[in-house]
This record gives sequence, structure tokens and C-alpha cells, in this order.
Amino acid sequence: MPPSQEVDELFDDANGDLALGELESAVEKYRRCVELDPEFFDGWHALGMALMKINRCEEAIAAGLKTVELRPNDQLAWSSLSLFYVRNHQIPEAEAAGTKAKILSWGGKIKKE
Repeated sequence: MPPSQEVDELFDDANGDLALGELESAVEKYRRCVELDPEFFDGWHALGMALMKINRCEEAIAAGLKTVELRPNDQLAWSSLSLFYVRNHQIPEAEAAGTKAKILSWGGKIKKE
């Protein structure tokens, strides 16, 4: 199901905040997007990236885990999750997520669809 118009507008506003460096405001808006639409992959991904930028790495990891749950065969989701783990000094977890991203880049699958 595509995000509602409200979620779409909120997501656009959050992206604008992010572009202006207003990271806390962007995080609040991305979080609201995923509250309104818990299946909104782009919202979860953007939330994770914004949280990482303000060093809230554990929350970024939680958002990243949601992205790979929603789209287990998405290379960007696994690459981002790996980055979140690196920023949180969780190297074994980062390497595991990075390996999954590599498998996907080679045309493999993490989960059969």
C-alpha cells in the first residue's frame, strides 16, 4: 500500500529539514511517518540515516533492522544497517550485514520471496 498523502507530505517536509541540517526536526517527522505507516520502507530508511547523523546509533540500528525486515533482499537496506553497526562499534554485526549486502549485489537472495 502506498503511503497516504499525509505521510507523503510529512516525508517531503522531513527531507527538506534534513537538507537544511535540521536533523532533530527531520527525525521527529520521519518517526511520525512510520507511526502512521509502519510498512513505509523509505521512512524507516530515512529515519535510520538521520538518527545516525546525530549519533543515536542504537535507534538507527533499530530502524535499520526494520528496513531489512520489510525488504530482506534490499541491498541498500543491508548496506545502511552495516554502516549503523560500524558507527556503534559493533564490527561483527556490521560485517554480517555487509556480507548480506554483497550477496545481494551478486544477484543472490537473502530470503526467498
